[in-house]
Amino acid sequence: MKISLNWLKQFIEINESPEELDTLLTGTGLEVEGIERHDSIPGGLQGFVVGEVLTCERFMVKEKQLSLTTVDVGQETPAQIVCGAANVDAGQKVIVATVGTTLYDKEGKAIFTIDRKKTYGHFSEGMICAEDEIGIGHSHDGILILDTDLPNGTPATQYFNLEADFLIEIGLTPNRADAASHLGVARDIKAVTQRPLQVPSIEAFKVENNNFPIELVVEDAEACPRFCGVTIDGVTVKDSPEWLQKALITIGLRPINNIVDITNYICHGLGQPMHAYDWHAIKGQKVVVKTLEAGTKFTTLDEVERTLAATDLMVCNAEEPMGIAGVFGGAGSGIKESTSRVYLEVAYFDPTSVRKTAQRHGLKTDASFRFERGTDPNLKLYALKYAALLIQEMAGGVIASEVTDFYPMPIQDFVVPVLYKNVDRLIGKKLDKALIKSILVALDIQITAETEEGFTAIVPPYRVDVTREADVIEEILRIYGFNNIELSEHLGTDYLSDFPAKDREKLQAKVATLLASNGFSEIITNSLTKPAYADLIKADLTGENVEILNRLSEDLAVMRQSMLFSGLEVLAYNINRRQKDLRMFDFGKTYHKVNDKYVEKRHLAVYLTGNTVAETWQEKANKVAFHTLANIVNKVLNRLGFKDFQTKPIEGSATFEYGIQYVINKKEAVSLGLVKAKVAKAAEVKQGVFYADFDWDYLFKQYKENVVFAELSKFPEVRRDLSLVLDKEVTFDQIQKIARQYEKNLLRQINVFDVYQGENLGEGKKSYSVSFILQDNEQTLTDKVIDKTMERLMAAFEKEIGAVIRK
Repeated sequence: MKISLNWLKQFIEINESPEELDTLLTGTGLEVEGIERHDSIPGGLQGFVVGEVLTCERFMVKEKQLSLTTVDVGQETPAQIVCGAANVDAGQKVIVATVGTTLYDKEGKAIFTIDRKKTYGHFSEGMICAEDEIGIGHSHDGILILDTDLPNGTPATQYFNLEADFLIEIGLTPNRADAASHLGVARDIKAVTQRPLQVPSIEAFKVENNNFPIELVVEDAEACPRFCGVTIDGVTVKDSPEWLQKALITIGLRPINNIVDITNYICHGLGQPMHAYDWHAIKGQKVVVKTLEAGTKFTTLDEVERTLAATDLMVCNAEEPMGIAGVFGGAGSGIKESTSRVYLEVAYFDPTSVRKTAQRHGLKTDASFRFERGTDPNLKLYALKYAALLIQEMAGGVIASEVTDFYPMPIQDFVVPVLYKNVDRLIGKKLDKALIKSILVALDIQITAETEEGFTAIVPPYRVDVTREADVIEEILRIYGFNNIELSEHLGTDYLSDFPAKDREKLQAKVATLLASNGFSEIITNSLTKPAYADLIKADLTGENVEILNRLSEDLAVMRQSMLFSGLEVLAYNINRRQKDLRMFDFGKTYHKVNDKYVEKRHLAVYLTGNTVAETWQEKANKVAFHTLANIVNKVLNRLGFKDFQTKPIEGSATFEYGIQYVINKKEAVSLGLVKAKVAKAAEVKQGVFYADFDWDYLFKQYKENVVFAELSKFPEVRRDLSLVLDKEVTFDQIQKIARQYEKNLLRQINVFDVYQGENLGEGKKSYSVSFILQDNEQTLTDKVIDKTMERLMAAFEKEIGAVIRK
């Protein structure tokens, strides 16, 4: 359930910060799942201040007139700002975006951040803003000039009288139907803080005439125990005032018009779902609450035709149904722009009946959510009159009928006997009787028949979850505070476990499972090898061989300094037996003698050779490529939680024909490339081999067992492709860095799916075909936002790496 903090303040005084309110509400059982700042202007004008232009000197740049200004922004030294507006002049009061301020577009996406930089030959330390740059208007004709005596440096929020709102997300449990509104949450705050509620007055409600009454007939009083209605004549349907639109937008509702918005305001404010009908659409000026024949067709507001069951309670006129009671209105009787007379209704529908109907039709609405759990039957008349007053205030009109209130059998309070000994036993602490009484009274629970042993609690019917003695005791405890119940001194423990140490074996098993799931087979190789192997790639090794004193043969004379040749020998063994398409990995150690000291290092070696796909009648065989193994390396690093790594080319290697190194925290952690033919041939492998060597000791040291969970986006991804013609020296890593530098919010993934080199491109050129995956976690991306993002990326590629964009 979503609650607006500013809206909540209309019902009760709140002095606590949002974080303190989080603790308070969670302590009462209304668990706060999240708090989000909500600004009516994107960015909340953070960093914008009132300033005064002290000096203004004009200068020309390429026939364009600019101004070099000094502006007092409330700091010790005036800020020097280059301004392009023609109307800037000394002595003006203006709005200044100071260094570090982020500017946003109309969609609320960050455009850029103000920085101290050289502009047209002069250092500029801010920006004097126009209306559209602030976000309060659309004009860009010149800077906004203020008429104010506010001191320089005053936050712009104070000048524009802007107050940030906070959206409080409450994980409402099914039993707390009473708290499914701002008033309901305010009741709990009242009980904890003992502050009074501030409920709007309805004393101004007045029936002007009875010219347009609606006859009410309720045929099923069991399913509809109460039904209230009234007519308002002479209304004008238009947009709601800004304060109402802001309130609804904050909790995720879309403003529609003043009449409909008021019904939503009452629903979420008071927890009372209600409906407004176009009076002229009520045929026969009669409302009948009844069930219809099974199979009857009815079109709801979403323009879906539904087939009714015989138990579906309907709100009908003299001839046809107008709405599914407590669930959804009909398409024909809703409020239109031409509506001038409104019939307003608020009712109490049986929760079981509403739930069965909503489930049958697969409908989940704000109204059914509340009716299913139980609304306050005694607040209906107040809600109707308050809504009517709001309609008169925002849409005009007069009350043109007597108030109809069908309530033949008022719903009774719950009468619950309570014994003090059971209060003490269930809470685990003896509370003062006066404290118990004050808590219950603050919860609108009356105390009667009080004795030394106990009392009788009279619980209002809107508290549908408080019907037993244990329920009443739970109410006392949650307001008193679970944290205020001291633990017994006899409770204890012999040992509190520390956080477990990182498990090398578990991490190795995790990576082995990943590689195996990608078609790799694990091998276990001998640590003894030939001295000639190390001599062949000596330039890539550190230290000397660790020699075996009592060697069994020359082939097993030294401890290996590289994992490469042990794996190549396994490849050769399999290739000689006509198994040429191989994917293998090996966890092992290398051994080195460095400055007369012996050093062991753990490694993960990955080998790839042959074809990625075997030849079939459907497709030709595809040989493994550099990117085949690079993709696996990326998967391993991602599985270990390493997201922020760089790559650099391997140069002058004795092992690799070509390749790259992955750098993590400024150290080379993985080497990957195509093994030189002569090196592979030394182990009798005559086909191309791609090899990756992971520094397993370093990766294990850097690895952190942190699991971060994030909510999956509810909005779809969008893919856009670009073809970039670049110099051969430009790497894909450079493209990624530039893209993420210029688009940090929407860019989720970058991938190169084709590389082309040829005479058509020109000497020293290559073409990358790159895909970009864009996604917004807050809303569905529009074509305008997508195009703007891609234009920004294309401009960045052209500027930073001289790319030519081929569309």
